[in-house]
Amino acid sequence: MLRLTVLFVVTQVLGIAVATNLIGMLESGELETTGIVTENPEDIENAIGLIAYILASTVLFLILLYFFKGALIFKILETFVVFMTSALVFSMFFPSAEFVLAILLVSTRIFLSKSLLLRNMSATISVAAVGAIIGTHLGVFPVLLFIILLSIYDFIAVFKTKHMVTLAKGITKKNLAFTFAIPSPELEHQFELGTGDMVIPLTFAASVMNASAISGVSYPMYLIPGAMILLASLAGLLWTIDYSSKNVGKALPALPPQTVLMILMWGLLKLAGF
Repeated sequence: MLRLTVLFVVTQVLGIAVATNLIGMLESGELETTGIVTENPEDIENAIGLIAYILASTVLFLILLYFFKGALIFKILETFVVFMTSALVFSMFFPSAEFVLAILLVSTRIFLSKSLLLRNMSATISVAAVGAIIGTHLGVFPVLLFIILLSIYDFIAVFKTKHMVTLAKGITKKNLAFTFAIPSPELEHQFELGTGDMVIPLTFAASVMNASAISGVSYPMYLIPGAMILLASLAGLLWTIDYSSKNVGKALPALPPQTVLMILMWGLLKLAGF
């Protein structure tokens, strides 16, 4: 639990830092205020489009896992994703060396492919970039719809069709940075956590932070609702992991309880004036 908590906190702190930079760029006009799928960030079509993208990506991964047993094509895909996302993150903090650092990261990841530290580092950076970008470019209500629909899909994919379990097993066997690797304290076994369970909380938190900034709440005050939403998400994640540890072999999606607690927290924050 401690290792998971530390990993969650580190990932989300980096993501919030990236989101804060993006919010500043949106406020200054350096970035355009547009949605992910349509030009309007408040358009619910953005949520539908993101769900469609996830469904299409899932189908593609399942096809690749079925027809390509080797890891080469997956390593190429991972390298591309990590390079693009790390370049964005590094550009926020090292604007003159982002591409050099991104190349260094993916190169090290290739040559030290068995390093769990590098794998988790790559996943952390990717989550920070993706969650911050989506969150700051979508309004709160499209994000709410998106995470609710995704939670329903997560439930169906784990308990009904069970293709998410197949996908997760296929990815973890190839040691890809699309999941986080968390060894047990005794190093007897290794727990795998999907990056989606980190991306979605950050997306919601970043969206709420951006909405607060737009409404006139200044930095660092707009960090408060984001931090509270992430705290609620962590509680849901830890509950899921605790349940899974007591029911070994039974897959349980983390996103539904995370979503319920995040929405409850958001409602309380709205009542409190945030």
